[in-house]
Amino acid sequence: MKGERRAGGGYAGRTPGGKLALFLAILVHAAFVAVLIWSIRWQSRPPEVITAELYAPPVRAPRPDPIPAIEPPKPPPRFEPKVEPLPLPERRDAELALKAKQDEDKRQRERVENEKRERDRKAADEKRAADEKKKADDKKAADAKERQDRQMDEMRAQADREARETAARAKARAETDARSAAQADWIRRIQGKIRGNVILPPELPGNPEAIFEVVQLPTGEIIDVQLRKPSGVRAYDEAVQRAILKSSPLPRPDRPEQFQRALTLRFRPLD
Repeated sequence: MKGERRAGGGYAGRTPGGKLALFLAILVHAAFVAVLIWSIRWQSRPPEVITAELYAPPVRAPRPDPIPAIEPPKPPPRFEPKVEPLPLPERRDAELALKAKQDEDKRQRERVENEKRERDRKAADEKRAADEKKKADDKKAADAKERQDRQMDEMRAQADREARETAARAKARAETDARSAAQADWIRRIQGKIRGNVILPPELPGNPEAIFEVVQLPTGEIIDVQLRKPSGVRAYDEAVQRAILKSSPLPRPDRPEQFQRALTLRFRPLD
């Protein structure tokens, strides 16, 4: 049979897979040769020139050494006494005592705060009362000063009025006195002229008085003579009346405003 071993140790004939193996070996060798040739050709290409520029790195200024941070001194460790837990009954008593002390401290703080608030309230009330009293006193003083100033103004005004009135009265009195004096002087001048024209009757008893009313013009001309009070001696009255008519025109006053149309003239024989 084919493929059986011969007695000399070889194969009697070829197996069908031997041709395939031979073909694959040839194909591998051909591929190896092709790769080898391609690599040789690739390495025979001239190398490309690459240009590179080198720069020196910038010089940096040396950085100052950092200032070490100064740490504040640490406070000494607080000593906290170690509290050993108490037995349950003692712990309850301690808690009650602590709560009672806390309540007492709270009441004490509230009492102190209440007293402080009360003092502050009293101080505020006293300050407000003092301010109100000061305002009232200032207003009273201002009102009193205003009244005093008003009274002084009224007194000065009254004094000015009285001074003006006194001056006016004095001036009026002076003017009246001057008019009276001028009037009296004018009357005396009229009486003097009339007496110069009186012819006294003989044996005239005593010093009888006769009063006449004389009506005149501004020029002094007499237009009427009336006997208002007889002297009791008819001859004397008639003598005076004749002298009055004879004295026309009468003397005129120094100032026109002193003129009087009707004059009352008194005559006595011994004056």
